[in-house]
Amino acid sequence: MVDVLVIGSGIAGTAAALALHKAGVRVSVHEAHPDSGADIGAFLTLAGNGMTALAQFGADKEVARHGFRLTAMRLTDGSGAEIATSPLGRAEDPLSRYRCMRRAALCRALRSEARRRGIEVRHGRRLASAVETAGGVAATFSDGETVEGDLLVGADGLGSVVRPLIDPGSVPRRYAGQNIFYGYSTRADPPHTSERIEMIRGSASSFGYAVSPEGETSWFARLPGDELPTAEINGAPPEHWRRHLLDTLRADTTPAADIVAATDGPAMVTNAYDLPVGGTWHTRRMLVIGDAAHAASPATGQGASMALEDAVVLAKALRDTDSTAAALSAYDRLRRVLVEGNTQRSAEMTRGTAHRGRVTPPNGSALKGDQHLDRHMAWHDRLPVADT
Repeated sequence: MVDVLVIGSGIAGTAAALALHKAGVRVSVHEAHPDSGADIGAFLTLAGNGMTALAQFGADKEVARHGFRLTAMRLTDGSGAEIATSPLGRAEDPLSRYRCMRRAALCRALRSEARRRGIEVRHGRRLASAVETAGGVAATFSDGETVEGDLLVGADGLGSVVRPLIDPGSVPRRYAGQNIFYGYSTRADPPHTSERIEMIRGSASSFGYAVSPEGETSWFARLPGDELPTAEINGAPPEHWRRHLLDTLRADTTPAADIVAATDGPAMVTNAYDLPVGGTWHTRRMLVIGDAAHAASPATGQGASMALEDAVVLAKALRDTDSTAAALSAYDRLRRVLVEGNTQRSAEMTRGTAHRGRVTPPNGSALKGDQHLDRHMAWHDRLPVADT
């Protein structure tokens, strides 16, 4: 029996706790935020590989209740002309069906499942330091309490506290060259088809939207530009970013500008970041997963799905190997090529968008560069830890 301390209760951390618990590991989750740790967040598309990962630790049904299905994607240009329409997932396989939901809703669903299973999640627990010992790791929190375990898993996102403990020379996050805008509207009534996400390759932007069965329109826009200072993001008047975005979108004849104009509340904005590939993910007793290890810009739409896959492979690695060291080594080898490939693809797509307004739909199957991925995910199959 292994004792694991998970730092962070976001998507990666809570999913890891659920998968580890199913694998028979004793696990506790420590979240710095005093309550949920999640704001409203942008909407996301959870791809088929993410839903498949959720099913391995029994959270797919709970998560599915918090979103709606997407079965197709249509791509149009700045004049409104259709470029292509393609299916998302396979109609005969429920686990391949994409789901659209808010990031905070996915977090709530995972936390609800963790509570149901009796997994300990402690809030207001900001990690101050962690030291490897002869038999494990000792984590000290800002309240002065020290907790010991066999393994510490950093699932604390792009600004990870754990990552520099593992890799003191790690490069900080880097700006990916885009500002990301997003919002929600119950007043917009754009052209749409049920269960379809609309992607618009604009003259100077990438825009996407989906309409829920209840009629709420969720949208995002990616615009190339300089990195926005935090003070400017937080200090601008509520209508500032909406006006800035509309100035760009109105150059095209698409529904994008009308959707933004009809948005309930202000348009929200953030910067797109990623992490350089090739970093160190683990020591003997500490590991980073999810965005803390391999954050990608949002162009591929795979961030959440990759984090869910991480959770499954980590749990199986600890289950199917005879030591923590062997488990971490196997995890690193089996995950690195796939997730770093996603980071690189997303960066290339982001650069292409900045130059040509390119939009590529989220597509989990296109990211399956590892021929053994199905064996990695299938819970009842042993992890191929001896593969090269």
